[in-house]
Amino acid sequence: MKVGLSTYSLLDAIKAGEMDVLDVVDWIAENGGEHMEIVPYGFTLVDNLELADQVRDRAKEKGIELSNYSMPANFVQDSEEEFNAEVARLKEHVDLLNRMGIKHMRHDVTAFTVPPEKRTIEYFENSLPQIIEGSRQIADYAAQFDITTTIENHGMAVQHSDRVQRVVQAVDRPNFKTTLDVGNFMCVDEDPIVGVKKNLPYASLIHFKDFYLRPYDENPGGGKWFETSNGNFLKGTIVGHGDIEIRKIVKLIKDSGYDGNITLEFEGMEECREASKIGMENLKHFWEKA
Repeated sequence: MKVGLSTYSLLDAIKAGEMDVLDVVDWIAENGGEHMEIVPYGFTLVDNLELADQVRDRAKEKGIELSNYSMPANFVQDSEEEFNAEVARLKEHVDLLNRMGIKHMRHDVTAFTVPPEKRTIEYFENSLPQIIEGSRQIADYAAQFDITTTIENHGMAVQHSDRVQRVVQAVDRPNFKTTLDVGNFMCVDEDPIVGVKKNLPYASLIHFKDFYLRPYDENPGGGKWFETSNGNFLKGTIVGHGDIEIRKIVKLIKDSGYDGNITLEFEGMEECREASKIGMENLKHFWEKA
């Protein structure tokens, strides 16, 4: 098991101009991380190959594995032309991964931000043919480079464990799995322990985050709170400090025999570098004690 960090965890510092993606590589190496997930927010690589090469070379120099690349995608398009254009766009990112030596990719399958009418099981079932076809085409294209592509429980249209399983089983490709985010089930009001138990057999990468949870009738007021699909309130925090039963989930994962990469994803209000360091330390401690 190796603990690493998503670049998204340090987005506040990146946006503030205090760090760039090369600084993130250095920071992870200096603070106990073993790998880095690239989430191209606050910077881009697919249209900046010089920077992509610099990130690849810096990571190699620092002994940091580039473990995953996460990006938005939406296969649910209004026309065949738009669908084909989206597939072609994702293939460009697969080419980028091959250039950088990255062997794992997470892509969305629908728009991340969708209105309530697009969170229903009806919308999901109606969209499933495009989701399956797009995911198959990307998985098949990535297979030539020995790249695993994945769907995450991410975005309220396909965030439930059953819906993720439905897609993975229907795509039916050996290199198409799931990036399992232990916290994201809460966004659709699913118990994280239940979601982890159900989808762990399909996981090729695991994301750890933590949330504070407040019920729909106890609006907590200001801060980075957001609403779940059923109107409850969530706010990101340091892994181990929130309301997710992180220790139980770590034990579930460890007992399953999973020994792959674990990625910390921080998105709370605390200072991002301190929060990320504490979160990685907590994960290592919880794993040792599990």
